[in-house]
Amino acid sequence: MRKFLILLPFLLVPVSAWAQDTPKYEFFGGYSNMVANTNNINFDMNGVNASAQENLNSWFGGVLDFSTHFGTENGLKTNTQTVTYGPVFTYRKNKNIAPFGHVMVGAERGGTNYLNISQPETRLAVIAGGGLDVNVTPRIAIRFVQVDYLMSKFSNARQDNFRVGGGIVFYLGKKK
Repeated sequence: MRKFLILLPFLLVPVSAWAQDTPKYEFFGGYSNMVANTNNINFDMNGVNASAQENLNSWFGGVLDFSTHFGTENGLKTNTQTVTYGPVFTYRKNKNIAPFGHVMVGAERGGTNYLNISQPETRLAVIAGGGLDVNVTPRIAIRFVQVDYLMSKFSNARQDNFRVGGGIVFYLGKKK
C-alpha cells in the first residue's frame, strides 16, 4: 500500500496533463483574404472574419461565423458578406495549440457587380475548413491561420472560393 501511495502522484501527472480547461465560449475576430471565383477569372477581396463559438464538451461545439470582404472585379468595386453556422471539432490534447475543423451552412450576399450581378443577391453558402489557435494566456489565443473553402452559386454558376485569415481569440467561462 505504501508503494502505491508513493507512485500515485506520478500516475496522476499524465492524466492531469490531458485534462485541459475547455472554454465555454470562444470569440474570434481578425483579418481575412478571399480569393473569389477560382473557377474562372479569380480576384482577391480583403475583409474581416468574426465568429462566436459555444463548446458543448472538450472537442465539439457550434460556431456562428460572419465575414465581409471588399474588392475590385473587372474595374468595379464590389463586396460580399457571409453568415453561416455549423459544428466545430477541436483537438485539445496540447495546452499550447488547438487545431480545429468546421463545416458550416448559411447565406452569402453578393453586392452589386459581384460576379456580374446587377443587384445584390443572397444565395446558399457552404464553408468547410479549419485552422490552428496558439494559446497565449488561459483567456487569449492567436488564430495563427484559418483556411476555408467557400462554395456559393451566383449567376447560375458555382463559385469555388478560398478564404485565409488570422486574428485573436478570446476564451470566456469554463466548460465543466
